Amino acid sequence: MSQNKYIIKRKSGVHGWGIFARTSIPKGARIVEYIGEKITKAEAERRGPKLIQYAKKYKQIGAVYIFVLNKKYDIDGHVDYNIAKYINHSCEPNCEVDIIRGHIWVIALRDIQKNEEIFYNYGYDLETYDEHPCYCRNSCCPGYITAQEHWGKLKKTLKEKGNKPIKVL
Repeated sequence: MSQNKYIIKRKSGVHGWGIFARTSIPKGARIVEYIGEKITKAEAERRGPKLIQYAKKYKQIGAVYIFVLNKKYDIDGHVDYNIAKYINHSCEPNCEVDIIRGHIWVIALRDIQKNEEIFYNYGYDLETYDEHPCYCRNSCCPGYITAQEHWGKLKKTLKEKGNKPIKVL
């Protein structure tokens, strides 16, 4: 894993490993590139379910690191040299992901203080929300990892099913 001037990997209070600010990071800074093997959509469709089965079998959370790059390709970030795979989800993120000229960048949404954990919203859709409980503990959290634009519909779905959002303390 290569060194990065902005970040360092440490144990996270949210989930397993996390990425933390090694130094203060200014708003708008490109913190780290999400890197890995460039694969076709067909290959991503083949790998995804196998990785999910493996994760369930060995009771691992967060074992799929396939990131959408464009209409034709994805990046499989499950490689040793991709430190960005350790960035945890938050419903109140301090970063966002942007694809710039074929590269996936994690960018600071605001000034980030030294030792602060780095987060972005994974932006999952609603299709498999129940497979992705959220552990961020933020007051706005709907209980599952979904893109913010889905929160209203998710809360309605949970209410209709008689479920409450998961709150992990």
